[in-house]
Amino acid sequence: MSLKNKKVILGVTGSVAAYKSAGLARRLTEAGASVHVIMTDASKNFITPLSLSIASQNKVYSGLFDDPISHITLTADADVMVIAPATANIIGKFANGIADDFLSTCFLSFRGRVVIAPAMNWRMYENPVFKRNLDSLLSYGIMQIGPDKGSLACGEEGAGRMAEVQDIIDAVISSVTEKDLNGRKILVTAGPTREYIDPVRFISNRSSGKMGFAIAKAAIRRGAEVILISGPSDLMPPPKAQFIRAETASGMREAVLRHYMDCDAVIMAAAVADFTPADMSSSKVEKSETMVLNLVKTPDILAEIGALKKRPFLVGFAAETGQDTSRARRKLIEKGADFIVFNNVASELSGFDVDTNEITIIERDKITPVPLMTKDAVADVILGRITELIT
Repeated sequence: MSLKNKKVILGVTGSVAAYKSAGLARRLTEAGASVHVIMTDASKNFITPLSLSIASQNKVYSGLFDDPISHITLTADADVMVIAPATANIIGKFANGIADDFLSTCFLSFRGRVVIAPAMNWRMYENPVFKRNLDSLLSYGIMQIGPDKGSLACGEEGAGRMAEVQDIIDAVISSVTEKDLNGRKILVTAGPTREYIDPVRFISNRSSGKMGFAIAKAAIRRGAEVILISGPSDLMPPPKAQFIRAETASGMREAVLRHYMDCDAVIMAAAVADFTPADMSSSKVEKSETMVLNLVKTPDILAEIGALKKRPFLVGFAAETGQDTSRARRKLIEKGADFIVFNNVASELSGFDVDTNEITIIERDKITPVPLMTKDAVADVILGRITELIT
């Protein structure tokens, strides 16, 4: 998930949300992009050019006549233009071909992908004239991210908050990502399951869902239609995913079996519990010095799909506490998967609740170690291999 060697033009317009643009510029730069900021005159009422120059590590542009041909030279080799925040005014200008300032002139001369993050009062956002302008703009292939619903600068509630910085970055990355999964449908499972002892107690595991959510997000960036089935997790699902919650192993099985049929690939990244209490008490079990639990095996979703004569491409995960891959290799054969993703969760940098992972992709005739990298990058490695094998 990198913008290395990408040139990003960041347009900042006159909304109170402009204060977020410095953080956006900094995060885009950290992702490897060369960020060039264009400010409208109105935006300078909310944030200074110096702040954005420091955040982007580049000169900030504003005046239409500061350099008479810079609206051509600046955009000629840019990869993506992102307008954040995008006011009703600038969207109206873009939609109607008005070029009366440096940003709108650059927009007309730019030939790459454009991402807009609208920000305004909810009344303005719902105005039919504005909606007509927005629909016109989107009809040309421009990508919209947000706005979010919530508390607005005026104190009212409604749709109009600029999208979160991370969501804008994801949209920018998506805009420059090859859509090699376009037309594909992928089901991803994520997170832990909870197996209940009584209404207030359960057994579970430490899975955060980060790896599965990263795979779902990366698949959407690459053009896939994604179904994300997750156990309990604090993570926000990708906006474009069909998101299904499943708390227990049996609930996850039911959800997977209900949705896998028309999928091209099923990626079982969830840490489904291996055992569940034989009997769940209908009331809270009284506290005692000792407690004996009778456990029974949970349904093996991976093996159930792997045994089908007609099934999607199937990927399983093997979380182990050590470097021995023998159990993962047995799992590959016994479960009927196409490959297994092995990772050592005992490692501090590739275990639970961290943003990095070090994996090994195990196939029947091939083993591919993948060095330590972010889970977003690991997700792309996994999807890249799937793409190679199902193309």
